[in-house]
Amino acid sequence: MNKPKVAFICVHNSCRSQIAEALGKYLASDVFESYSAGTETKPQINQDAVRLMKQIYGIDMEKTQHSKVLSDIPPVDFVITMGCNVKCPFLPCRERFDWGLDDPTGASDEVFIETIRKIHTKIVELKEYIAQ
Repeated sequence: MNKPKVAFICVHNSCRSQIAEALGKYLASDVFESYSAGTETKPQINQDAVRLMKQIYGIDMEKTQHSKVLSDIPPVDFVITMGCNVKCPFLPCRERFDWGLDDPTGASDEVFIETIRKIHTKIVELKEYIAQ
């Protein structure tokens, strides 16, 4: 049986959506496949996100991920928007959720860590929801 595909999307695909993709793979790969994308890309993943994900989980996002646009990922079953505070990108799907997370770019490590913790919790909840 094919696992459902989940896309975590935002505008730049450089921070929150990348964290969600990494944590989806780390925490829920037994239930769903994780992808991230945006309507634009950045030359590299947010370096604070990379550093803190490596520090907290031992995940090196720069080795396993890169910034992608929506057309770079396969068709998906679930779309999770991060909380774009602008018009969120559209991607066809079976179900859509908005997590309403503020972008921690430029903020302190404490703000980044809180965002990572929120994403962790939401990934676990999404895994339970999809596994039902």
